[in-house]
Amino acid sequence: MSTQIVLPRILQIGADAASKVVEVINSLGCYRPIILTDKTMVELGYVQALLAQFNDYEQLPDVFDNTIPEPTVASIILALKKVKSEPYDCIIALGGGSPIDSAKAVAVLAMLGGEMKDYKFPHIQTQPGLPVIAIPTTAGTGSEVTKFTIITDQDTDEKMLCAGPGFMPAAALIDYTLTLSLPPRTTADTGIDALTHAIEAYVSKKANLYSDSQALAAMKLLAPNLREAYRNGKNKASREAMMLGATLAGLAFSNASVALVHGMSRPIGAFFHVPHGLSNAMLLPSVTAFSIRGACSRYATCARTMGIATNVDPDEYACGLLIKELQQLNDDLNVPTPEDFGIEKEAFFEVCETMAKQALASGSPGNNPIVPSIEEMVAIYHGLWNM
Repeated sequence: MSTQIVLPRILQIGADAASKVVEVINSLGCYRPIILTDKTMVELGYVQALLAQFNDYEQLPDVFDNTIPEPTVASIILALKKVKSEPYDCIIALGGGSPIDSAKAVAVLAMLGGEMKDYKFPHIQTQPGLPVIAIPTTAGTGSEVTKFTIITDQDTDEKMLCAGPGFMPAAALIDYTLTLSLPPRTTADTGIDALTHAIEAYVSKKANLYSDSQALAAMKLLAPNLREAYRNGKNKASREAMMLGATLAGLAFSNASVALVHGMSRPIGAFFHVPHGLSNAMLLPSVTAFSIRGACSRYATCARTMGIATNVDPDEYACGLLIKELQQLNDDLNVPTPEDFGIEKEAFFEVCETMAKQALASGSPGNNPIVPSIEEMVAIYHGLWNM
């Protein structure tokens, strides 16, 4: 059986890759870009550095810097109005996963029309929108190389998963030097997000030889370097490994899909405004423990690839080491529990069943080695309060 692999047309990887943006845009046959980003990128000087590359252009690119963390339908509409106000022919997405997800959504809506809800799963978007040139500044989401975007409906608190090759960026510029200024909390949250992508892609029911190769390569880079990048953000070797690992993990899950962690994580973010990587981290140990009996040998391979089990360790023993490592990783990176984050237990328990239903509707739990019932997902949510 064959597998369709979807990739950006151009991948520029390494130090100063972002300095190739004009060359990449020209190679795509585009001439009128707009930059979609956030105010942090402006404050850090990244936007100005990008604009400086266009000094030979007749007109500098316009900038929309009002993208928000965890983008909503309302924020997408605001960006869409700007993109449709002039004859822009491509979008440069600069920032973390949120600006890139925003750009992917806006690019499709600008070209094809409709509302965001028209594109949510199970709809699969095949027709592309405006070309997106993604420049990630975090090592985590992998959005620069995925065919997914996540947009929250602020009226229903539903995180809508939108999928299909039409959302794949045309180009991705993977420049680890842009991550050197990331604070420890963001480094931790995005790093665990990337590790979750790699693990879930490898154990997904949709895993294939291509996604396996990317997922295992990602784990080898991410697992030994995440703690060091968190503790010493100026370590270029660790930052480079994390950036490449996050991109490989993105390639893996874009072509194999994520599973239960992501399915259950999105509603936590929508209801309680927990950053996506952080809600993944909260869930990863307990969801892994729940799922191991469905893919023991695969999880054992994850443990060996991450360097926490040996080739002579039996699979069940290696899986036990994996769970302990994921718990220890959360401790070492100061990942808060929902209670520590400030969520009220009563409010959380009140929506657990709704979150479980939304998770199931997203399709991601269906890729899990064990597909849970609503009741089992509710029990996992409840278990987060006994960590």
